[in-house]
Amino acid sequence: MSDLSKIYVVGIGPGEFEQMTFKAGKALEDCDVIVGYTVYVDLVKEHFPSKDFLTTPMRKEVQRCEMAFEEASKGKTVAMICSGDAGVYGMTGLMLEIGERYPGVTVENISGVSAVISGAGILGAPLIHDFAVISLSDLLTPWEKIEKRIESAAEADFVLCFYNPSSIKRNDYLEKACSLILKHAAKDTVCGIAKNIGRDEEQYSIMTLEELKDTRVDMFTTVFVGNSQTKVIGNKMVTPRGYKYE
Repeated sequence: MSDLSKIYVVGIGPGEFEQMTFKAGKALEDCDVIVGYTVYVDLVKEHFPSKDFLTTPMRKEVQRCEMAFEEASKGKTVAMICSGDAGVYGMTGLMLEIGERYPGVTVENISGVSAVISGAGILGAPLIHDFAVISLSDLLTPWEKIEKRIESAAEADFVLCFYNPSSIKRNDYLEKACSLILKHAAKDTVCGIAKNIGRDEEQYSIMTLEELKDTRVDMFTTVFVGNSQTKVIGNKMVTPRGYKYE
């Protein structure tokens, strides 16, 4: 095994090449092989045509990581890519866990722009005060635990951001989440959704919590629920920090 064996775990941001950090772009330029979920690899392929690409479908995360380490063990410089930030619901944690079996391979995390940040930017300024980020996917976390987290955060008046708000099998999970929040928040609480962030079909909508409860979303949507101070200013979602001004 080469002493120079290295893997960059790269957050590529929301999808648009221009929203990738310079450091992420340099890591992809410097690597020999780019490994990732098929959808994410398709987002970068045209910008790095000289690279070798290896992909796995969804739910093959362990196989994907092992593939990256096997390539690095051959002396290649590898980039494992994730959307958003690789350290936020991404692959960095699993890569470091599996990396214990490959002591000759160095793993470096390259941060990216997470959907909670890029989505907030589309909507306006919903995260100016304290907030909590929760995934509604119960694939790896029991729904009972997710429910407890939602209700605790709502009771504490956090702004909430939901990842993975719905899927074919979980098409009522956002509705369930809103019902939990409504135990502690007003029906007219300002909410927003950002869809296809950084891609051609990018769009956003602002609505009340009661309206959000009946809104259909998908896995390409990031959902924001305001706190008791969040308001709409010029069709933008704004959570005041509390600065005094005239």
